[in-house]
Amino acid sequence: MSSRPYIVGNWKMHGTRAMLSEARAIDRAAQRHMKVEVAIAPPYTLIHPVHREAEQIAVGAQDCHEQEGGAFTGEISAAMIADAGAKFVILGHSERRTHHGESDALVRAKADAALAAGLRVIMCCGESAKTREMGRAVAFVKKQLKASLPPQIESAAEKLSVAYEPIWAVGTGNAATPDNIAEMHGVIRALLVSLYGEEQGAKVRILYGGSVTPGNAAEILSVDGVDGALVGGASLTADSFMGIALAATEADDS
Repeated sequence: MSSRPYIVGNWKMHGTRAMLSEARAIDRAAQRHMKVEVAIAPPYTLIHPVHREAEQIAVGAQDCHEQEGGAFTGEISAAMIADAGAKFVILGHSERRTHHGESDALVRAKADAALAAGLRVIMCCGESAKTREMGRAVAFVKKQLKASLPPQIESAAEKLSVAYEPIWAVGTGNAATPDNIAEMHGVIRALLVSLYGEEQGAKVRILYGGSVTPGNAAEILSVDGVDGALVGGASLTADSFMGIALAATEADDS
C-alpha cells in the first residue's frame, strides 16, 4: 500500500442521533489502530454531531452541490459541509449517478467545488453487470473516471482518493474477485499517473468498495494496488467496521 490504509464508512441514508454511540465506539477503536486511517460519512444531519464527538476519525459528507450558494432548495454546498466539520466528500457514487441522473460533467463540477472549499475528495467509479458481461468494463471505467476527475489537482495525492465500486457488487453481498480488483486498480493507477504525473498519481490512494465485510476484507485488502476500502452496510456498527480496519492493519503488515 502507498500509505496508511484508508478505511471509509458510507452510512448512506442511515442514522439518527441514537447512532452517535456507534460513532463514538468507532472513534475509540480507531485510536487503537493508528496504522489505519479511519473515516465515516454520515448523513448531513450527523456531520457536526459526529465531528464534535470524534477525536481520531475524520468525518465527511456523501455528496455536495456544485454551486457555492443560491436558490437551490434542499441542497448543501461544499462550503456548508466544511463549516459543519467535514474534511472530505464522496462524489460520483453509483447510487447518485443512477437515482439522481448525475453526469460525469456534473460530478467533475462538484469535485471542483469541493476542492475549492478545502475538502478532500473520494471519487467513485464502477461498471454495471451488463457492461462487464459485454467485456467493456475497463474501457467504461477509464472513460467515466477521466471525465469525472478535474484534469489538474495541486497535491493530488493529499486531496484525492479513488474508489472502484462495481455497481453489480454494491449492496449485493457479492464482492469482485481479487483478479477483477487487481486488474481495475492497475488500470486506474495508470490513468492517475497519466493525469497527475508519476510523483502524485502513484500516491493517490485507490479504494475498493462493494460488499466489503469483516469476512472478506483481509483477502480484498491484500490484493496488490488496494489502498483501503469504501464500506457501506458493514460500517453501521463499530464491531463490523473495525473488523475491516483490523484486516487492513494485518494486510499492511504482511
